[in-house]
Amino acid sequence: MTMNAATTRRPTQPDARTRLLHTAMQVIRAQGYSATTVDDICRAAGLTKGAFFHHFKSKEDLAVAAAQYFSEMAERLFGTAPYREIADPLDRLLGYIDFRSAIISGPIPEFTCLLGTMVQEAYDTHPAIRRACETYIGAHAAGVAKDIEAAKALYAPEATWSAESLALHTQAVLQGAFVLAKAKHGPDVARDCVAHLRRYLEFLFHRPTSKEE
Repeated sequence: MTMNAATTRRPTQPDARTRLLHTAMQVIRAQGYSATTVDDICRAAGLTKGAFFHHFKSKEDLAVAAAQYFSEMAERLFGTAPYREIADPLDRLLGYIDFRSAIISGPIPEFTCLLGTMVQEAYDTHPAIRRACETYIGAHAAGVAKDIEAAKALYAPEATWSAESLALHTQAVLQGAFVLAKAKHGPDVARDCVAHLRRYLEFLFHRPTSKEE
């Protein structure tokens, strides 16, 4: 999932726990989980380590909570996006892809995914972080799968692939696009990947033309 600077603006006068969560989300996306220290997060949040350990047992504990915080922010963003009002499920799915492309902008840490960033580093060394990232990536994909299932019923009823597998594929493309954006140090390659994903989705569904109707 992606959220740029405008969508991840710090809440007005947040409490200390929320400040730590929001700061962790920003700092970890900028420098990675392993390279981020509790001191880094406290310094950026303007809080003491005493405040940190009042709310979280460890950096890992904070990371698990930050994964949930990031996911909740993302679901509010996607839940109120304009494409959600589109009636046709295929157009709604393509609108989701277009929306994902539109929010790939600004500095790389502001549009890349906290969940993808953390799980790439910590999948083997921090099982709790891996489980949290898998849960929230999976939950987002399940939402996408609902539109895919409805579009499949209308436009590809004989297809043998599942809506769930295609929804996970969309997330794989997006996460890979973020890795390439980091490698190439810019968003253009990520937007190109999302454009290819859109073309692939259009290929999978057969929408009758006016001559076929």
